[in-house]
Amino acid sequence: MSTKQKYQAVLDLGEKIKVQNGDVHEENGILKIKGQVQTQYEKNILWDKIKEIGGENPTDVLANITVADSSVLHHHIVQKGETLGKIAKHYYNNAAKYTAIFEANKDKLKNPDTIFPDQVLVIPNL
Repeated sequence: MSTKQKYQAVLDLGEKIKVQNGDVHEENGILKIKGQVQTQYEKNILWDKIKEIGGENPTDVLANITVADSSVLHHHIVQKGETLGKIAKHYYNNAAKYTAIFEANKDKLKNPDTIFPDQVLVIPNL
């Protein structure tokens, strides 16, 4: 199995999240991945997938993934049944950080208890 085949799930994820300016090639058994994602969250999920396949410190892949907008962690589209607490739990592993999301979205939210499906919320870097 080639290194590229081994990390195919990472490449598929990159296509799904629309990595820009991407380049992937294999050199001496090392997969070299380069590209730009929109947010830090997308970069994190790519690295999580790399580590899931290759371990905590993989030696058969080199990735240079840059972030287009480092001012935010992610842009989240609200789904039915979500609350700011659930969203904070997902991104920060701490529901109490919902206030940071509310503060970052005061231009579109008047009350932290009232959000609607399909709203796009900024998830700030903490």
